[in-house]
Amino acid sequence: MRVCHTIQPVFDDPNLVAFGGLPAVMRLAEQAGLHELVEQHLTLPGTAGANAPVKVSALIAGMVVGADSISDMDVLRHGGMGRVFDGLRAATTLGTHLRAYRFGHVRQLDAVASRLLIKLAGLSPILDGADQLTFVDVDDTIRETHGYRKQGAAYGYSRVKGLNALVATISTPTSAPVIAATRLRKGNVSSARGAARLIGDTLATLRRATTPSLVIVRADSAYFNHATIAAIAVGGARFSITARMNTAVTRAITTINDTDWTTIRYPQAIYDEAQQVWISDAEVAEVPFTAFTSRRKADHVTGRLVVRRVRRLNPNAKAQGELLPGYRYHAVFTNSTFALVDAEACHRDHAVIEGIFADLKDGPLAHAPSGKFMANSAWLALTAMAFNLTRAAARIASKTLGRARTSTVRRTLIQVAARIANQARTWLLHLPRNWPWEPQLATLYNAAFGPPAAASP
Repeated sequence: MRVCHTIQPVFDDPNLVAFGGLPAVMRLAEQAGLHELVEQHLTLPGTAGANAPVKVSALIAGMVVGADSISDMDVLRHGGMGRVFDGLRAATTLGTHLRAYRFGHVRQLDAVASRLLIKLAGLSPILDGADQLTFVDVDDTIRETHGYRKQGAAYGYSRVKGLNALVATISTPTSAPVIAATRLRKGNVSSARGAARLIGDTLATLRRATTPSLVIVRADSAYFNHATIAAIAVGGARFSITARMNTAVTRAITTINDTDWTTIRYPQAIYDEAQQVWISDAEVAEVPFTAFTSRRKADHVTGRLVVRRVRRLNPNAKAQGELLPGYRYHAVFTNSTFALVDAEACHRDHAVIEGIFADLKDGPLAHAPSGKFMANSAWLALTAMAFNLTRAAARIASKTLGRARTSTVRRTLIQVAARIANQARTWLLHLPRNWPWEPQLATLYNAAFGPPAAASP
Protein backbone atom coordinates (compact mmCIF):
# COMPACT_ATOMS: atom_id res chain seq x y z
CA MET A 1 0.00 0.00 0.00
CA ARG A 2 1.33 3.41 -1.01
CA VAL A 3 0.24 6.99 -0.45
CA CYS A 4 -1.21 8.25 -3.72
CA HIS A 5 -1.25 12.00 -3.09
CA THR A 6 0.67 14.71 -1.31
CA ILE A 7 -1.37 15.42 1.82
CA GLN A 8 -1.31 18.50 4.02
CA PRO A 9 -2.94 18.07 7.47
CA VAL A 10 -5.36 20.80 8.53
CA PHE A 11 -6.83 20.65 12.04
CA ASP A 12 -9.99 22.68 11.49
CA ASP A 13 -13.06 20.40 11.50
CA PRO A 14 -15.28 21.03 14.58
CA ASN A 15 -17.51 18.03 13.86
CA LEU A 16 -14.99 15.20 13.82
CA VAL A 17 -14.78 12.72 16.70
CA ALA A 18 -11.84 10.36 17.15
CA PHE A 19 -13.78 7.91 19.32
CA GLY A 20 -16.92 6.96 17.45
CA GLY A 21 -17.75 4.09 19.80
CA LEU A 22 -17.46 6.07 23.02
CA PRO A 23 -21.04 7.48 23.00
CA ALA A 24 -22.46 3.94 23.06
CA VAL A 25 -20.14 2.89 25.88
CA MET A 26 -20.97 5.92 28.01
CA ARG A 27 -24.70 5.52 27.33
CA LEU A 28 -24.29 1.99 28.72
CA ALA A 29 -22.74 3.56 31.83
CA GLU A 30 -25.74 5.88 32.12
CA GLN A 31 -28.10 2.91 31.83
CA ALA A 32 -26.17 1.25 34.67
CA GLY A 33 -26.77 4.36 36.79
CA LEU A 34 -23.18 5.58 37.08
CA HIS A 35 -24.15 9.20 37.71
CA GLU A 36 -26.78 8.28 40.30
CA LEU A 37 -24.39 5.93 42.12
CA VAL A 38 -21.71 8.62 42.38
CA GLU A 39 -24.25 11.16 43.52
CA GLN A 40 -25.55 8.81 46.17
CA HIS A 41 -22.32 7.36 47.57
CA LEU A 42 -19.48 9.84 46.98
CA THR A 43 -19.29 12.77 49.40
CA LEU A 44 -16.11 14.55 48.37
CA PRO A 45 -16.11 17.98 50.05
CA GLY A 46 -15.16 21.40 48.73
CA THR A 47 -14.96 22.70 45.19
CA ALA A 48 -12.94 19.63 44.14
CA GLY A 49 -15.99 17.49 44.90
CA ALA A 50 -18.45 19.71 43.03
CA ASN A 51 -20.18 17.95 40.13
CA ALA A 52 -18.56 14.66 41.16
CA PRO A 53 -20.74 12.52 38.80
CA VAL A 54 -19.55 14.57 35.82
CA LYS A 55 -15.89 14.38 36.83
CA VAL A 56 -15.94 10.66 37.65
CA SER A 57 -17.66 9.80 34.37
CA ALA A 58 -15.14 11.98 32.49
CA LEU A 59 -12.22 10.14 34.11
CA ILE A 60 -13.77 6.79 33.22
CA ALA A 61 -14.42 7.92 29.64
CA GLY A 62 -10.81 8.99 29.27
CA MET A 63 -9.63 5.59 30.52
CA VAL A 64 -12.00 3.79 28.15
CA VAL A 65 -10.42 5.53 25.14
CA GLY A 66 -6.88 4.82 26.38
CA ALA A 67 -5.77 7.68 28.63
CA ASP A 68 -3.09 6.51 31.07
CA SER A 69 -2.30 9.79 32.86
CA ILE A 70 -4.15 12.83 34.11
CA SER A 71 -2.87 15.07 31.32
CA ASP A 72 -4.14 12.53 28.75
CA MET A 73 -7.70 13.38 29.80
CA ASP A 74 -7.54 16.37 27.46
CA VAL A 75 -7.99 13.87 24.64
CA LEU A 76 -11.73 14.12 25.33
CA ARG A 77 -11.87 17.82 24.40
CA HIS A 78 -11.37 17.74 20.65
CA GLY A 79 -13.45 18.34 17.54
CA GLY A 80 -17.11 17.53 17.96
CA MET A 81 -16.85 15.91 21.41
CA GLY A 82 -18.57 18.96 22.91
CA ARG A 83 -21.56 18.34 20.65
CA VAL A 84 -21.76 14.66 21.67
CA PHE A 85 -21.14 14.99 25.42
CA ASP A 86 -22.11 17.44 28.14
CA GLY A 87 -19.84 18.14 31.07
CA LEU A 88 -16.38 17.84 29.53
CA ARG A 89 -13.73 18.93 32.00
CA ALA A 90 -10.11 20.04 31.63
CA ALA A 91 -7.39 17.65 32.74
CA THR A 92 -6.31 20.06 35.47
CA THR A 93 -9.84 20.06 36.91
CA LEU A 94 -9.90 16.27 36.95
CA GLY A 95 -6.47 16.17 38.58
CA THR A 96 -7.67 18.51 41.34
CA HIS A 97 -10.64 16.23 41.88
CA LEU A 98 -8.41 13.16 42.24
CA ARG A 99 -6.03 14.81 44.68
CA ALA A 100 -8.92 15.64 47.02
CA TYR A 101 -9.64 11.97 47.79
CA ARG A 102 -9.01 10.56 51.24
CA PHE A 103 -9.25 6.98 52.47
CA GLY A 104 -12.97 7.14 53.16
CA HIS A 105 -13.68 8.66 49.76
CA VAL A 106 -11.75 5.87 48.03
CA ARG A 107 -13.87 3.32 49.90
CA GLN A 108 -16.95 5.19 48.70
CA LEU A 109 -15.61 4.89 45.17
CA ASP A 110 -15.14 1.15 45.76
CA ALA A 111 -18.81 0.98 46.70
CA VAL A 112 -19.70 2.72 43.43
CA ALA A 113 -17.53 0.27 41.48
CA SER A 114 -19.19 -2.72 43.15
CA ARG A 115 -22.70 -1.49 42.44
CA LEU A 116 -21.81 -0.52 38.89
CA LEU A 117 -20.61 -4.07 38.22
CA ILE A 118 -23.88 -5.42 39.59
CA LYS A 119 -25.88 -3.15 37.27
CA LEU A 120 -23.69 -4.00 34.28
CA ALA A 121 -24.26 -7.70 34.91
CA GLY A 122 -27.96 -7.02 34.39
CA LEU A 123 -27.37 -5.19 31.10
CA SER A 124 -24.68 -7.41 29.58
CA PRO A 125 -24.07 -11.18 29.94
CA ILE A 126 -20.62 -10.63 31.48
CA LEU A 127 -21.36 -13.27 34.15
CA ASP A 128 -22.93 -15.81 31.83
CA GLY A 129 -22.47 -19.32 33.20
CA ALA A 130 -22.32 -18.30 36.86
CA ASP A 131 -25.29 -20.55 37.56
CA GLN A 132 -23.01 -23.53 36.88
CA LEU A 133 -19.49 -22.58 38.01
CA THR A 134 -17.79 -19.34 39.03
CA PHE A 135 -14.14 -18.59 39.73
CA VAL A 136 -12.85 -15.81 41.96
CA ASP A 137 -9.14 -15.15 41.46
CA VAL A 138 -7.10 -13.06 43.88
CA ASP A 139 -3.57 -11.81 43.32
CA ASP A 140 -1.44 -8.69 43.55
CA THR A 141 0.93 -6.92 41.20
CA ILE A 142 3.53 -4.18 41.46
CA ARG A 143 2.98 -0.96 39.53
CA GLU A 144 6.55 0.22 39.05
CA THR A 145 7.24 3.86 39.87
CA HIS A 146 10.28 6.11 39.50
CA GLY A 147 11.57 9.03 41.51
CA TYR A 148 11.13 9.96 45.16
CA ARG A 149 7.82 11.84 45.22
CA LYS A 150 5.33 8.95 45.03
CA GLN A 151 3.69 8.40 48.39
CA GLY A 152 3.76 4.75 49.43
CA ALA A 153 6.29 3.63 46.82
CA ALA A 154 8.76 1.08 48.19
CA TYR A 155 10.70 -2.06 47.30
CA GLY A 156 8.63 -5.19 47.83
CA TYR A 157 8.95 -8.92 47.22
CA SER A 158 9.69 -8.37 43.53
CA ARG A 159 12.61 -6.02 44.36
CA VAL A 160 10.96 -3.43 42.14
CA LYS A 161 10.12 -0.02 43.55
CA GLY A 162 6.47 0.77 43.19
CA LEU A 163 2.95 0.48 44.57
CA ASN A 164 1.14 -2.80 45.24
CA ALA A 165 -2.30 -3.35 43.70
CA LEU A 166 -4.45 -6.17 45.08
CA VAL A 167 -7.14 -7.30 42.63
CA ALA A 168 -9.98 -9.81 42.74
CA THR A 169 -11.66 -10.97 39.53
CA ILE A 170 -14.78 -12.96 38.73
CA SER A 171 -15.02 -15.29 35.72
CA THR A 172 -16.85 -18.37 34.52
CA PRO A 173 -15.94 -21.08 31.99
CA THR A 174 -17.93 -19.16 29.35
CA SER A 175 -17.24 -15.53 30.29
CA ALA A 176 -14.03 -13.52 30.57
CA PRO A 177 -12.92 -12.05 33.91
CA VAL A 178 -14.28 -8.80 35.29
CA ILE A 179 -12.77 -6.90 38.21
CA ALA A 180 -14.83 -7.20 41.39
CA ALA A 181 -12.62 -5.37 43.90
CA THR A 182 -9.29 -3.57 44.14
CA ARG A 183 -7.02 -2.19 46.85
CA LEU A 184 -3.88 -0.11 46.46
CA ARG A 185 -1.23 -0.78 49.09
CA LYS A 186 2.31 0.34 49.84
CA GLY A 187 4.98 -1.25 47.71
CA ASN A 188 6.55 -3.25 50.55
CA VAL A 189 3.32 -4.73 51.94
CA SER A 190 2.84 -8.50 52.22
CA SER A 191 0.63 -9.95 49.50
CA ALA A 192 -1.97 -11.38 51.87
CA ARG A 193 -2.59 -8.17 53.81
CA GLY A 194 -6.24 -7.20 53.43
CA ALA A 195 -6.97 -10.20 51.19
CA ALA A 196 -9.57 -11.66 53.56
CA ARG A 197 -11.61 -8.45 53.51
CA LEU A 198 -11.25 -8.16 49.74
CA ILE A 199 -12.48 -11.74 49.25
CA GLY A 200 -15.47 -11.10 51.49
CA ASP A 201 -16.38 -7.98 49.50
CA THR A 202 -15.97 -9.85 46.22
CA LEU A 203 -18.19 -12.76 47.23
CA ALA A 204 -20.85 -10.34 48.48
CA THR A 205 -20.76 -8.46 45.16
CA LEU A 206 -20.99 -11.73 43.23
CA ARG A 207 -24.08 -12.88 45.12
CA ARG A 208 -25.77 -9.52 44.61
CA ALA A 209 -25.04 -9.59 40.88
CA THR A 210 -26.17 -13.15 40.19
CA THR A 211 -27.09 -16.46 41.82
CA PRO A 212 -24.00 -18.63 41.54
CA SER A 213 -24.08 -22.34 42.25
CA LEU A 214 -20.47 -23.40 42.86
CA VAL A 215 -17.87 -20.70 43.59
CA ILE A 216 -14.16 -21.51 43.79
CA VAL A 217 -11.65 -18.95 45.06
CA ARG A 218 -8.16 -19.44 43.62
CA ALA A 219 -4.92 -17.91 44.84
CA ASP A 220 -1.20 -18.61 45.03
CA SER A 221 0.92 -19.58 48.04
CA ALA A 222 1.14 -16.01 49.36
CA TYR A 223 -2.50 -16.38 50.45
CA PHE A 224 -2.07 -19.77 52.14
CA ASN A 225 -3.15 -18.67 55.61
CA HIS A 226 -6.06 -19.22 57.97
CA ALA A 227 -7.58 -15.75 57.61
CA THR A 228 -7.95 -16.08 53.84
CA ILE A 229 -9.47 -19.56 53.93
CA ALA A 230 -11.79 -18.57 56.79
CA ALA A 231 -13.08 -15.62 54.73
CA ILE A 232 -13.74 -17.97 51.82
CA ALA A 233 -15.70 -20.33 54.06
CA VAL A 234 -17.76 -17.50 55.54
CA GLY A 235 -18.58 -16.36 52.00
CA GLY A 236 -19.94 -19.80 51.13
CA ALA A 237 -17.29 -20.63 48.54
CA ARG A 238 -14.69 -23.35 48.10
CA PHE A 239 -10.95 -22.73 47.92
CA SER A 240 -8.06 -23.79 45.71
CA ILE A 241 -4.84 -22.27 47.03
CA THR A 242 -1.23 -23.15 46.35
CA ALA A 243 0.27 -24.63 49.52
CA ARG A 244 3.62 -23.48 50.84
CA MET A 245 6.19 -26.26 50.91
CA ASN A 246 6.49 -26.27 54.69
CA THR A 247 7.28 -29.25 56.89
CA ALA A 248 3.68 -30.45 57.16
CA VAL A 249 3.08 -30.27 53.41
CA THR A 250 6.38 -32.01 52.64
CA ARG A 251 5.57 -34.76 55.14
CA ALA A 252 2.17 -35.32 53.52
CA ILE A 253 3.73 -35.57 50.06
CA THR A 254 6.15 -38.26 51.25
CA THR A 255 3.19 -40.49 52.18
CA ILE A 256 2.07 -40.76 48.55
CA ASN A 257 2.86 -44.17 47.07
CA ASP A 258 4.63 -44.41 43.75
CA THR A 259 1.64 -46.30 42.33
CA ASP A 260 -0.74 -43.43 43.16
CA TRP A 261 0.72 -41.01 40.63
CA THR A 262 -1.32 -40.38 37.49
CA THR A 263 0.42 -39.20 34.34
CA ILE A 264 -1.11 -36.23 32.55
CA ARG A 265 -0.10 -34.62 29.29
CA TYR A 266 -0.75 -30.95 28.65
CA PRO A 267 -2.34 -30.03 25.30
CA GLN A 268 -0.08 -26.97 25.35
CA ALA A 269 3.33 -26.88 26.95
CA ILE A 270 3.78 -25.00 30.24
CA TYR A 271 6.85 -22.92 30.95
CA ASP A 272 8.66 -23.89 34.15
CA GLU A 273 10.17 -20.74 35.62
CA ALA A 274 12.50 -22.57 38.01
CA GLN A 275 14.09 -24.76 35.34
CA GLN A 276 13.66 -22.28 32.48
CA VAL A 277 12.22 -24.98 30.21
CA TRP A 278 8.92 -25.92 28.61
CA ILE A 279 7.22 -29.02 30.01
CA SER A 280 4.43 -30.99 28.34
CA ASP A 281 3.78 -33.78 30.84
CA ALA A 282 3.66 -34.31 34.58
CA GLU A 283 2.24 -36.62 37.24
CA VAL A 284 -0.45 -35.80 39.78
CA ALA A 285 -1.65 -37.42 42.99
CA GLU A 286 -3.65 -36.42 46.03
CA VAL A 287 -3.62 -37.03 49.75
CA PRO A 288 -5.90 -35.89 52.61
CA PHE A 289 -4.45 -32.95 54.50
CA THR A 290 -5.30 -30.85 57.53
CA ALA A 291 -3.84 -27.35 57.50
CA PHE A 292 -3.00 -24.93 60.32
CA THR A 293 -2.62 -27.65 62.98
CA SER A 294 -0.43 -25.30 65.02
CA ARG A 295 -3.52 -23.23 65.79
CA ARG A 296 -6.39 -24.18 68.07
CA LYS A 297 -8.45 -27.16 66.96
CA ALA A 298 -11.39 -25.01 65.85
CA ASP A 299 -9.11 -23.36 63.28
CA HIS A 300 -7.95 -26.59 61.65
CA VAL A 301 -9.02 -26.88 58.02
CA THR A 302 -9.32 -30.28 56.33
CA GLY A 303 -9.17 -30.74 52.59
CA ARG A 304 -7.21 -32.37 49.78
CA LEU A 305 -3.63 -31.81 48.85
CA VAL A 306 -3.42 -32.10 45.06
CA VAL A 307 0.22 -32.53 44.15
CA ARG A 308 1.83 -32.18 40.73
CA ARG A 309 5.36 -33.36 40.19
CA VAL A 310 7.61 -32.66 37.23
CA ARG A 311 10.84 -34.46 36.55
CA ARG A 312 13.81 -32.29 37.43
CA LEU A 313 16.08 -32.18 34.42
CA ASN A 314 19.77 -32.94 34.84
CA PRO A 315 21.83 -30.06 33.40
CA ASN A 316 24.66 -32.55 32.76
CA ALA A 317 22.45 -35.07 31.00
CA LYS A 318 24.76 -35.21 27.98
CA ALA A 319 27.75 -36.02 30.14
CA GLN A 320 26.16 -38.59 32.44
CA GLY A 321 23.03 -40.68 32.63
CA GLU A 322 20.27 -40.40 35.22
CA LEU A 323 20.86 -42.55 38.31
CA LEU A 324 17.73 -41.72 40.30
CA PRO A 325 14.90 -39.52 39.03
CA GLY A 326 14.47 -36.18 40.78
CA TYR A 327 11.20 -34.22 40.91
CA ARG A 328 9.90 -30.75 41.63
CA TYR A 329 6.62 -30.71 43.55
CA HIS A 330 3.76 -28.24 43.38
CA ALA A 331 0.98 -28.68 45.96
CA VAL A 332 -2.54 -27.22 45.92
CA PHE A 333 -4.75 -27.20 49.01
CA THR A 334 -8.40 -27.44 48.01
CA ASN A 335 -11.80 -28.61 49.18
CA SER A 336 -13.31 -28.75 45.69
CA THR A 337 -15.13 -31.90 44.62
CA PHE A 338 -13.48 -32.07 41.20
CA ALA A 339 -11.71 -35.22 40.10
CA LEU A 340 -7.94 -35.25 40.58
CA VAL A 341 -6.90 -34.18 37.08
CA ASP A 342 -9.72 -31.64 36.82
CA ALA A 343 -8.81 -30.10 40.19
CA GLU A 344 -5.20 -29.63 39.11
CA ALA A 345 -6.25 -28.12 35.76
CA CYS A 346 -8.77 -25.84 37.48
CA HIS A 347 -6.12 -24.37 39.76
CA ARG A 348 -3.68 -23.91 36.89
CA ASP A 349 -6.21 -21.64 35.21
CA HIS A 350 -5.68 -19.16 38.06
CA ALA A 351 -3.04 -17.71 35.71
CA VAL A 352 -5.90 -15.92 33.90
CA ILE A 353 -5.48 -13.04 36.35
CA GLU A 354 -2.02 -12.35 34.96
CA GLY A 355 -3.70 -11.46 31.68
CA ILE A 356 -5.81 -8.90 33.54
CA PHE A 357 -2.68 -7.33 35.04
CA ALA A 358 -1.10 -7.13 31.59
CA ASP A 359 -4.30 -5.59 30.23
CA LEU A 360 -4.45 -2.93 32.94
CA LYS A 361 -0.78 -2.03 32.59
CA ASP A 362 -1.31 -1.69 28.86
CA GLY A 363 -4.01 0.87 29.61
CA PRO A 364 -4.86 3.21 32.51
CA LEU A 365 -2.49 1.47 34.93
CA ALA A 366 0.51 2.17 32.74
CA HIS A 367 1.33 4.83 35.34
CA ALA A 368 0.56 5.75 38.91
CA PRO A 369 -0.29 9.26 37.70
CA SER A 370 -0.19 11.25 40.94
CA GLY A 371 2.32 11.78 43.70
CA LYS A 372 -0.47 11.37 46.27
CA PHE A 373 -1.25 7.84 47.42
CA MET A 374 -5.01 8.34 47.74
CA ALA A 375 -5.25 9.89 44.29
CA ASN A 376 -3.58 6.77 42.90
CA SER A 377 -5.97 4.61 44.96
CA ALA A 378 -8.92 6.41 43.39
CA TRP A 379 -7.28 6.01 39.97
CA LEU A 380 -7.12 2.22 40.52
CA ALA A 381 -10.81 2.07 41.46
CA LEU A 382 -11.72 4.10 38.36
CA THR A 383 -9.53 1.81 36.27
CA ALA A 384 -11.58 -1.18 37.42
CA MET A 385 -14.82 0.59 36.48
CA ALA A 386 -13.48 1.49 33.04
CA PHE A 387 -12.31 -2.09 32.50
CA ASN A 388 -15.70 -3.57 33.46
CA LEU A 389 -17.58 -1.05 31.35
CA THR A 390 -15.44 -1.85 28.32
CA ARG A 391 -15.90 -5.58 28.92
CA ALA A 392 -19.68 -5.19 29.19
CA ALA A 393 -19.89 -3.16 25.98
CA ALA A 394 -17.67 -5.62 24.09
CA ARG A 395 -19.77 -8.56 25.30
CA ILE A 396 -22.93 -6.89 24.00
CA ALA A 397 -21.24 -6.36 20.64
CA SER A 398 -20.19 -9.99 20.25
CA LYS A 399 -19.04 -13.06 22.18
CA THR A 400 -15.63 -12.91 20.53
CA LEU A 401 -14.94 -9.31 21.51
CA GLY A 402 -16.34 -10.08 24.95
CA ARG A 403 -13.25 -12.20 25.59
CA ALA A 404 -10.77 -9.92 23.81
CA ARG A 405 -8.17 -7.72 25.43
CA THR A 406 -9.15 -4.14 26.14
CA SER A 407 -6.67 -2.84 23.57
CA THR A 408 -8.46 -4.91 20.91
CA VAL A 409 -11.84 -3.54 21.95
CA ARG A 410 -10.52 0.01 21.80
CA ARG A 411 -9.09 -0.55 18.33
CA THR A 412 -12.22 -2.17 16.90
CA LEU A 413 -15.17 -0.56 18.68
CA ILE A 414 -14.08 2.69 20.34
CA GLN A 415 -11.23 4.37 18.45
CA VAL A 416 -13.28 4.80 15.27
CA ALA A 417 -13.23 8.14 13.44
CA ALA A 418 -16.68 9.70 13.12
CA ARG A 419 -18.40 12.94 12.13
CA ILE A 420 -21.35 14.39 14.01
CA ALA A 421 -24.17 15.92 11.96
CA ASN A 422 -27.77 16.99 12.37
CA GLN A 423 -30.30 15.98 9.73
CA ALA A 424 -34.05 16.49 10.00
CA ARG A 425 -33.77 17.12 13.74
CA THR A 426 -31.92 13.83 14.16
CA TRP A 427 -28.33 13.58 15.31
CA LEU A 428 -26.24 11.31 13.09
CA LEU A 429 -22.78 9.92 13.67
CA HIS A 430 -21.18 9.21 10.31
CA LEU A 431 -18.75 6.29 10.63
CA PRO A 432 -16.32 4.89 8.04
CA ARG A 433 -17.80 2.89 5.21
CA ASN A 434 -16.74 -0.78 5.12
CA TRP A 435 -15.52 -0.72 8.70
CA PRO A 436 -14.57 -4.38 9.38
CA TRP A 437 -16.43 -4.45 12.70
CA GLU A 438 -19.53 -2.59 11.53
CA PRO A 439 -22.02 -5.33 12.63
CA GLN A 440 -20.57 -5.48 16.13
CA LEU A 441 -20.54 -1.69 16.51
CA ALA A 442 -24.08 -1.47 15.17
CA THR A 443 -25.19 -4.08 17.69
CA LEU A 444 -23.64 -2.06 20.50
CA TYR A 445 -25.32 1.17 19.35
CA ASN A 446 -28.69 -0.55 19.01
CA ALA A 447 -28.40 -1.86 22.56
CA ALA A 448 -27.32 1.53 23.93
CA PHE A 449 -29.65 3.87 22.05
CA GLY A 450 -32.40 1.56 20.80
CA PRO A 451 -35.85 1.25 22.36
CA PRO A 452 -35.90 -0.36 25.81
CA ALA A 453 -36.51 -4.07 25.95
CA ALA A 454 -40.08 -5.14 26.57
CA ALA A 455 -40.81 -6.04 30.17
CA SER A 456 -41.24 -9.75 30.80
CA PRO A 457 -44.74 -10.79 31.91
